[in-house]
Parts: sequence; structure tokens; C-alpha cells
Amino acid sequence: MYNNAAKYSKLIKDEALRLGFMQCGIAKAGFLEEEAPRLENWLKNQHHGQMAYMENHFDKRLDPRLLVEDAKSVISLTLNYFPVEQQSDPNAPKISKYAYGADYHTVIKDKMFQLLNFINEQIGAVSGRAFVDSAPVLDRAWAKRAGIGWVGKNSNIISKKSGSFFFLAELIVDLDLEYDAPFATDHCGTCTKCIDACPTDAILSPFVIDANKCISYLTIELREEIPATFGNQMENWMFGCDICQDVCPWNRFSAPHTEPAFEPNAQLLQMKREDWLDITEDVFKQIFKHSAVKRTKFKGLTRNIDFIKQLPAAEGKC
Repeated sequence: MYNNAAKYSKLIKDEALRLGFMQCGIAKAGFLEEEAPRLENWLKNQHHGQMAYMENHFDKRLDPRLLVEDAKSVISLTLNYFPVEQQSDPNAPKISKYAYGADYHTVIKDKMFQLLNFINEQIGAVSGRAFVDSAPVLDRAWAKRAGIGWVGKNSNIISKKSGSFFFLAELIVDLDLEYDAPFATDHCGTCTKCIDACPTDAILSPFVIDANKCISYLTIELREEIPATFGNQMENWMFGCDICQDVCPWNRFSAPHTEPAFEPNAQLLQMKREDWLDITEDVFKQIFKHSAVKRTKFKGLTRNIDFIKQLPAAEGKC
């Protein structure tokens, strides 16, 4: 069994890289004992804001064997999204880099289905499910267990080789594989740049994020009006926020992605501040036709723009 597990793991990892994934690590499926009290406390303290779905399926979030019958392995995958170019106008309302191109859910799931088909063709009948950010899976915990990287103080997974500008996804299968050693070392050390740079103080302490204060949450997840108390703290972000990643020293190792689907709409990068302030619904639909930004809808994005446009141009650290 060991030889087969090693052989199968190499096959899977080689194919994952061929499909364009940046890293592939494998962990044994089981109960996430360390994460259980952390998740419980985070929810108890209401740090998830209005994301009520985080309260659902508590047990499934902690045990993948409840998501896939007879699950044996969690294959953790990363896909780079760091762009070559960024928005040209420094005064324009800002969009998180991950949303420049096509919706990552669609792009990654397509690759994962290809990987699952490959497994079935090359190894045999294997049951499995693909998860990309929209199901009860603690992706950062599994990435750490699979040796991808460590959890930074901003709660992102950080890789020594490539920083943190990448997506996480999991393929849970009922197949015994060779398991990677968990990433046991924290390489953040005494650095607190992410904590210090957060304009809303959303990083309460290392590894603990209060979503109620997070700019990404306020511009994407929050459905009601953004509280006026954040009026001078948004730093011109209209969708998401990259501040805690932009200041992370490990992201000096970030290299541009090679995924064609993540190439941004050229119009998006060239839009000036005044273009965003006067954006129409037709332009919104044209630019974000295949983008994750559609999640906010036109009404949500213009709410965010209206909230930040009162601020002086070029205000902010990033």
C-alpha cells in the first residue's frame, strides 16, 4: 500500500502542477482538533459579523470525513493570482488583486475537476469532492497540515517560496496517499507589519481577525450601509483589501501568475478616479462580466464608491 500511495501521490502532484497549480500538498483526512476551540471562540465572540453561514455545519468544518464518505486524504492546492500590472491611477478606488481577472471559483473548480478525472483514469474509481472557498472547509488549516505554509498573523497562509498572493482549494478523496509533513514553523517572528498597517485594526491579535472591522468584509460581505465610523479608514478600497499582504515581507517573493483567465480587463486597469465615480451599470456589466466583483452587484459597488469618494484623492498608505 505504501508504494502505491507514494506512486499515486507523485502522479497527482505532477498533474496538479501541469494543470497550473503552484503547490500541491496532501494531508490525512481527520478531525481538526486544534482548530475546534479557535473556531468556537471566534464565532462566540461574533467576529464573523453577518456571515451567518460560518455558524452552519460546525462539525463538517472540522472533519472532512463528514463531507466525503470514507474520506482518506485532503489534497491541498494553491493557484497564484499575483498580477503583472496593477491599476494605473493611484487615486482610483482600489480593487483587490485577486478580483482583477475571471472569477477564481470557476477557474479553479474547472482545474480540480480535470484533476479528479485524471485520478479516476490513472488510478481507478475514486470518490471525491472539490472545494473552493464556498463550502464548510477550513482551507488554511488543511494547507498548513499539507505542508503548504504557515498561518501568518493576518490569518493568511504564507509560503516561503511565494508569499501569500494565491488561492487555496481542496480535493477530498477516499484514497490513501502519502502524506506531507505539516508546516510546523512560524516564520513571521516578531514582525507585526500587517497588524500595524491595518487601518481599521481588524487584526485583534496574531491570527485573530474581527470581520466586523475588516475592509474586505465591509466592501463585500456586509449588506447594509457601511458604518460611518469607518469613513476615514477605508484607504480608497472599493472591493476587498490587500493592505496586510502588500506590507508582508514574504510577498517580496511573489511572482506574476501565468493563468490566462486571471488576465485583467485592460479597461479596468486604465480607469481613472473620475471614471469610477461616474460608473454606469452597463460599464459595470462589461468590465466585471466574468469577475468575482459581480458578487457585490452594481448597487453594492456603487455603495462602496459613494462611501469612499468623500475622501481626498490619494489618501491612504497603500
